[in-house]
Amino acid sequence: MPVTIAIKRSELPFTYRDYVSWPDDERWELIDGVAYDMCAAPSRYHQDISMVLSRRIGDFFFGKPCRAYHAPFDVILPDEDEGLEDSVNVVQPDLVVICDERKLVRQGCLGPPDLVVEIISPYTSQKDQKEKFELYERAGVREYWIVHPGDRAVAAYVRGADGKFGIGKIFEWDDRKEGQTVDSSIFPELSIELRELFER
Repeated sequence: MPVTIAIKRSELPFTYRDYVSWPDDERWELIDGVAYDMCAAPSRYHQDISMVLSRRIGDFFFGKPCRAYHAPFDVILPDEDEGLEDSVNVVQPDLVVICDERKLVRQGCLGPPDLVVEIISPYTSQKDQKEKFELYERAGVREYWIVHPGDRAVAAYVRGADGKFGIGKIFEWDDRKEGQTVDSSIFPELSIELRELFER
């Protein structure tokens, strides 16, 4: 059965200015001015995967110019004619890597991260694979990983010369095999064992 995400709509698109005025105990994301509820707590399995990714990616970038951040961390993606306050896109990916320190602002990240990782659930699957996919592609994210806990797989998309993600590469864990990894295309030495992600 599909899961419905609670959304807020208004005659005018919501902006970052609206977003910061909402109660602190509510979590929302804005995509093209539509607010998506994030109040449902992630599953334990989701959190297990998130912890592994945070440790491995955080350790990889420790002491390097790029910085890794995990949710909750605001990523504000203004369109070309928008400033921060007027942006209609504010998301909280599970994990991001940012290499341009000029994008790091008090509020979070202003502009596209280099790497974005989302761990999908029945609650977020549609949003992560469609609305966010299109947003990240349009905004200029260089690499996008979608982690599928149920399928024990990671789909990795890389921005091409045409500005599109193109066909993703699937890294699927087979528990009968050793040494399987998910590998970054933009950070060639970044490699994470699939067994470590999915074995529970």
